[in-house]
Amino acid sequence: MTVKDFIEKCDLKIHVEGELDREINDCYIGDLLSWVMGRAPADSAWLTVMGNINSIAVATLADVSCIVLVESAALDDEAKAKAEMHDVTILSTDKNSYTLAVELSKLI
Repeated sequence: MTVKDFIEKCDLKIHVEGELDREINDCYIGDLLSWVMGRAPADSAWLTVMGNINSIAVATLADVSCIVLVESAALDDEAKAKAEMHDVTILSTDKNSYTLAVELSKLI
């Protein structure tokens, strides 16, 4: 499934439009950035509440397909600018991680 399909099927809001044609093959949930950096699979949708500049660096290093800010977590301006610079797709939802992960698991 592509990021674009994920957005449409799970009713996600776009904050930064990166590579919407990128494939999503997995899902990873985590907020401890050092943990995510070493464990998130490439080409996964990363579900988190961390909307700061450090999360953009982690997303780039882990090569995730997109970041989804769950539970209406905020994206700070510095992180948004960095995501735009590095073409990192940032999405959001008011759903919690579990609910969104269950929805995604039925799609991939």
